Amino acid sequence: MGHGKPTDVTVREVSLTFEPIPYRAPLKFGGRTVSSGWMVNATAVVETQQGRHATGHGSMPVGNVWAWPSAVLEPDQTEKAMLEYSKRVAELFGSYPGYGHPMEIEFEVNTEYEHLARRVSESLGFSEALPPLAQLVAASPIDAAIHDAYGRMLKLNSFNVLSRQFCNVDLSHFLDNSFAGEYADQYTRREPVASLPLYHLIGAIDPLTEADVQSRPNDTLPVTLGEWIAADQLTHLKIKLAGDQLDWDVQRVLSIDDVATAAQAARGCTRWYYSCDFNEKCDSAAYVVEFLQRIQAVNPAAFDRIQYIEQPTSRNLSAANAPQMHQASAIKPVVIDEALISWESLLLAREQGYSGIALKACKGQTESLLMAAAAQKFGMFLCVQDLTCPGASFLHSCSLSAHIPGVAAVEGNARQYCPASNQKWARKLPGVFTVKDGKIDTSRLAGPGLGFQ
Repeated sequence: MGHGKPTDVTVREVSLTFEPIPYRAPLKFGGRTVSSGWMVNATAVVETQQGRHATGHGSMPVGNVWAWPSAVLEPDQTEKAMLEYSKRVAELFGSYPGYGHPMEIEFEVNTEYEHLARRVSESLGFSEALPPLAQLVAASPIDAAIHDAYGRMLKLNSFNVLSRQFCNVDLSHFLDNSFAGEYADQYTRREPVASLPLYHLIGAIDPLTEADVQSRPNDTLPVTLGEWIAADQLTHLKIKLAGDQLDWDVQRVLSIDDVATAAQAARGCTRWYYSCDFNEKCDSAAYVVEFLQRIQAVNPAAFDRIQYIEQPTSRNLSAANAPQMHQASAIKPVVIDEALISWESLLLAREQGYSGIALKACKGQTESLLMAAAAQKFGMFLCVQDLTCPGASFLHSCSLSAHIPGVAAVEGNARQYCPASNQKWARKLPGVFTVKDGKIDTSRLAGPGLGFQ
């Protein structure tokens, strides 16, 4: 894509390593339980035509249970396919002959993702190809590493190399003509916000009180919700719900509110928030509306604390019977997550009544920048979600959150489910991994590249 800038780079080399993620406790969401995983670590070398070069890094868990909930393949098969896909995408970027900005390179390379997905599944003898979300997740550490390398080469933060000075094309090239003359620097902060509230996850089988505890892990971390609130002074709680058991869902929120109210009173906190995540299990927006109405009728304060609803129905927005969200989003913001895989999917979601988006580093730095720009132009609610991202992948997610205007909070649940994988980075940047007053310190995520090496 053009050779118009002295800062344009080509990708000289991409290498990957895989490391297991040990889980402290299982996480249940959308009717599925995760208790192990793999981290994909990417290293990329970029070079200018003048021979300047730099190395960057990106990390992301595979997240196959969330990214590819197959009815045909077993989780170990989808995991195997995504790991293989990451290897092939690394080769794809490494063989890309052109020069450009990282966003431009990714935009061209990702035209091959679909074809590559079919080839990978065929090579493994699988009857189903990686869906678009799984493709983005498997490619995301590589995309991140290239952005990181580019920023390091220029000794600038990755969020400060997005202007006309560095990009050959404006945002209309990636989105549509309403973005003519605009660049991603208009939709990002020059300095990270100093701190962000942390959304703490309450999985569907997580204990709320001591009576719910079946066994305690052999560590000093909190276990019950009350203990977590006291330890981290939490103000934002993300609640995993069933989506197909209305009585259970309503009662779960009311039970959580009872525990939270007692714990917050004990520490003198009067304002806190919930998000409700149905992980696509609702069959209609009417389910969400009734859920909200029932909570409001029984406990108006709990209803007021609900900040937004996350992806209540199927990620398949193009289905003939795709539910319309207008009725629900008239009550609370309804955020698209699993279904957000492209500009086209965002337009479709808006038509169907979604009023917010969940950004995720696991969908790629390039994709996240584009979706963040579009959501801001449309005046949509913005939050950043997690893929149970430990270590460097959590730092990437935090850096993204801290540099996008309007992000309400960042989710970080690896500290609950797989804290061992945080330890190395927590020693380097303790402020990001230590929750105080319900917030994490994001002020230091301003270094070269993605901001935290």
